[in-house]
Amino acid sequence: MSASKAMLPDRRLPNGLLHRERVQRILVIKLRHFGDVLLTTPLLSTLHANYPNALIDVLVYQGTEAMLAGNRDVYLAYTVDRSLKRQGCKAQYRGEQALWNSLRTGHYDLVINLSDQWRAALYCRFLKPTFSLGFAYPKRNNRLWRACHSLLVPVDGHDQQHTVLNNLAILAPLALPTLITKVTQAYRQCDIDEIDRLTQCHHLTDFVLIQPTARWAFKTWSTAGFTQVIDYLTATGETVVLTGGRSADEAAMIADIMARCSLPQRVVNLAGRLDLPELAVLIDRAKLFIGVDSVPMHMAAALQTPSVVLFGPSNLQQWSPWQAPHTLLWAGDYRPLPKTDAVDTATPERYLDAIPSGDVIRAINRQLNRLQISASHAVADTVCN
Repeated sequence: MSASKAMLPDRRLPNGLLHRERVQRILVIKLRHFGDVLLTTPLLSTLHANYPNALIDVLVYQGTEAMLAGNRDVYLAYTVDRSLKRQGCKAQYRGEQALWNSLRTGHYDLVINLSDQWRAALYCRFLKPTFSLGFAYPKRNNRLWRACHSLLVPVDGHDQQHTVLNNLAILAPLALPTLITKVTQAYRQCDIDEIDRLTQCHHLTDFVLIQPTARWAFKTWSTAGFTQVIDYLTATGETVVLTGGRSADEAAMIADIMARCSLPQRVVNLAGRLDLPELAVLIDRAKLFIGVDSVPMHMAAALQTPSVVLFGPSNLQQWSPWQAPHTLLWAGDYRPLPKTDAVDTATPERYLDAIPSGDVIRAINRQLNRLQISASHAVADTVCN
């Protein structure tokens, strides 16, 4: 925790919010992807610390609530089911009505909208909270967006600082005395039990975890590169755990990597078998994480698992691993990259292929050597004591 600079609350705040102990219900809206939801946890922790009597709900896209499983700052997680659009008007209406009726029971004192969708703005308007905060996105610079929120916070400079800080910036009008910047990756006892079962089954005690896949293929490295890294690790006696999502593209990439490995018996393939909270437990137990710009990278950072990360055209200031031990190899150091906003997410181009496998292996060696030195110091301290 760290104290914010002394400042006064915005004069437009209602009296009810000035007495923080009286605030009973808060809703946070974040309609984005898995990593985006995870990076809202410092904001949730900050709200919990400053409004000790408030129950904090979230509204996220269905599936992404997995990032908050076991998070003690969250009371209820409401979800938007985007698949209803494909099920016809009646199904969509019933689903939307059920969600609306559930949200109305909250009688929220404060709604914080971190999203730029009109749906989120309309919830701020028609749930009739005591007060609502949103961002003044340039593309939403109109009367209706302003009318949906009690107060809008500027987004100037957001492209120059981390997403964690951008999320926390929306709280500035509240002048909260305590700000928490730590990302929280929680998990439950059932997730621990499942990973205990898998680690016993595969005799996993000391391992390197590699997640080569990502939601978008343009963020991935070559299968040949990952195979060289895996072969290097297994040749030096390391056990490698390979993880990935359940999509057909990710499964194909994992299968290709496994087919190329020289010592597949030293590779435990758990790709497609883990829910995200279970993956969190496994990352927490790994001695090193190797991956690309994706949600497992942010999970590893939150869990303080040392990492080697390969990065492409995403904004480094906004999306690099946050407050964690890591080595980052950026494709922009090896080739020109398009601007972040100009990237076609469906492009067949693999920007990360410009990163040489030799540089990745050297980065891995540096991280493993640091771990070995730390372990030696720990043993020495134990002996001395």
